[in-house]
Amino acid sequence: MEDERKGPVVVTGASGYVGSWLVMKLLRKGYEVRATVRDPTNPKKVRPLLDLPRSNELLSIWKADLNDNEGSFDEVICGCVGVFHVATPMNFQSKDPENEVIQPAINGLLGILRSCKRSGSVKRVIFTSSAGTVNVEEHQAPVYDESSWSDLNFITRVKMTGWMYFVSKTLAEKAAWEFVKENDVDFIAVIPTLVVGSFITDEMPPILTTAFSLITGNEAHYSIIKQAQFVHLDDLCDAHIFLFEHPDANGRYICSSHDSTIYGLAKMLKKRYATYAIPQKFKDVDPNIKRVSFSSKKFMDLGFKYKYTIEDMFDDAIKTCREKNLLPPNTEEPALVAEKYEEVKEQLPLSERRMRSLKILFVILLFIHVLYYAWLYFD
Repeated sequence: MEDERKGPVVVTGASGYVGSWLVMKLLRKGYEVRATVRDPTNPKKVRPLLDLPRSNELLSIWKADLNDNEGSFDEVICGCVGVFHVATPMNFQSKDPENEVIQPAINGLLGILRSCKRSGSVKRVIFTSSAGTVNVEEHQAPVYDESSWSDLNFITRVKMTGWMYFVSKTLAEKAAWEFVKENDVDFIAVIPTLVVGSFITDEMPPILTTAFSLITGNEAHYSIIKQAQFVHLDDLCDAHIFLFEHPDANGRYICSSHDSTIYGLAKMLKKRYATYAIPQKFKDVDPNIKRVSFSSKKFMDLGFKYKYTIEDMFDDAIKTCREKNLLPPNTEEPALVAEKYEEVKEQLPLSERRMRSLKILFVILLFIHVLYYAWLYFD
């Protein structure tokens, strides 16, 4: 722990998966943190932050929302030396993705950049971008770097799981780069791949719905992990702080330590977690599919080092989920499995949820049918 007081800095989306862990790391390094959340009166969102070491001394909670009017972040940003913009709309089931996901992401980021410019005190803005801005295209390249951008025409044509999120992050980051060309704002984009690891929030982070899809059987997310890249949450938050503090940092930085195919991931999980029914064969996925890598060369050339293996990532995440009763110890316990799906099912496409509901209804009707004939027989 460092005793020197630093900051103040703002962390948006501070009650989320990445934001809350970043707040913890910043407090540990002696930063005064202004954490923004949408509802400061919600104890489930705020309590994990207030329970962090040094929170009484260094942490303050502020109400802010990306959907608020222009200038709504002026007060919290005023007097700060840095902003970590982590908040982003994530609603894969949105019926109006343009107005509920895409535009709030773009306008929210631009509004924060304008607030930073007006403040006169902000020295650097660190934006949490996404791998979804880099490699979402029809044909995958073997390696991607910071010069790569996703194909928006392909995304909007195919509309795969999470398509509106990929569009929102891509358009928001591109709009930010246009803004900083014309304005004196030091802006850096961190591009994490699939983030896995321990967490302090009370609820299952939505991104783990994808990471755990082989465990939960959530086939809608298999397309995302078919050729996936990973980074530990702790490494990612260290990366944010490293880039904020490094005087020579500039531009985009990919933050990714490991890559795998769905087959490699399934093999690893089955070996380490034999109690889960991990599938080993996947329809419509070539068994000889090649890995796709995200190069962190630019980042590592700056001096950053990753600490965690892919095994560490899943071990830490699964351990935390089990401790919080968010994931059962095996896939043979019906009550726990049902509880587990309460979070996961909201991420499933509507057609798949309807099919599951029909299957449940069929079982119930069959049970009633059996009881009826048993009653007739014994009457």
